[in-house]
This record gives sequence, C-alpha cells and structure tokens, in this order.
Amino acid sequence: MILRDDQWEKLEPLLLGKKGAPGVSGRNNRLFIEAVLLHVSDRRCWSELSSEFGGWNAIYMRFRRWNQSGFWRQIVQDLDGQGELRIAMEKIAEYADQQTEDAVRRKTRKVEREIYAASVNSLRRGLEKYNESEAGVTWLSLVGPLKDNGGMNL
Repeated sequence: MILRDDQWEKLEPLLLGKKGAPGVSGRNNRLFIEAVLLHVSDRRCWSELSSEFGGWNAIYMRFRRWNQSGFWRQIVQDLDGQGELRIAMEKIAEYADQQTEDAVRRKTRKVEREIYAASVNSLRRGLEKYNESEAGVTWLSLVGPLKDNGGMNL
C-alpha cells in the first residue's frame, strides 16, 4: 500500500524519529511505513523488499524496535476515527503482535529444550555412576543398555 498525501499528513506527526525530535531521526519515515505496509499486506520476506525502501535489515530492525516499544499499538490508538489509514495501521499492529507471540513461543520452547537436556544429562550421569558401582551388576545389566526415544543409549 502506498500512502496518499492526505494520509501521510495525518500520520507524520505521530511517528518517532521526526526532524527536530530528540534522538536519532529516521531518514525517511514515509518510505519506512510504506515498506512495512508492503511487507505486511503481501506477506513477503523482509529480504524481498525493494532496495528503493532502503536496506531490508535496517527496516526490519526498526520495525522490531517499534514493536518492542508498543509503538504500533499507540499509532492505532492515536488514529481513532481515521478510517482507511487506521485499518492499515491495525494490520501492522496485528502483525507486530503475532511476531511478539511467536518470539515468546520460541523462547519458551528453547527454555523447555534446555531443561529437558539438563534432566536427560543428569539421568545419564546417574546411570553411569550406578553402572560403575558394584550395585550395577543386577538384573538391569542383564536387560541391556537403556535407550531413549531415538534409539540412542542413555
């Protein structure tokens, strides 16, 4: 989606990185917003964005920073009653929320994998100590080595 001039006039004062604002100003906020709108509406990879928008990684990192700060939702709230422009910004905010949920899900899975790996390693160490002791010569040693779900020896 390409922003019309009247839409840009309503959106521009609400954005971060304006000229004259404290901190770093964005090179071209309009191109950035249009790149994000294109990414969200076409569901294309960030790396497939045209170079006319700038470097795709810079666009993605900026999108991510704005997402982490909750800025996309703030824009939607500030555009109350703006119709088509608000709908476009809601699409970005919904996409941003989905990205946040996915990141939380990935982090949770990573922690769960680490906990599982630690427990399996602890069990392996315990079995090794048990097998090395005299008590290890029991009916368990007659059964054969214990295997995990993948068929690997524990």
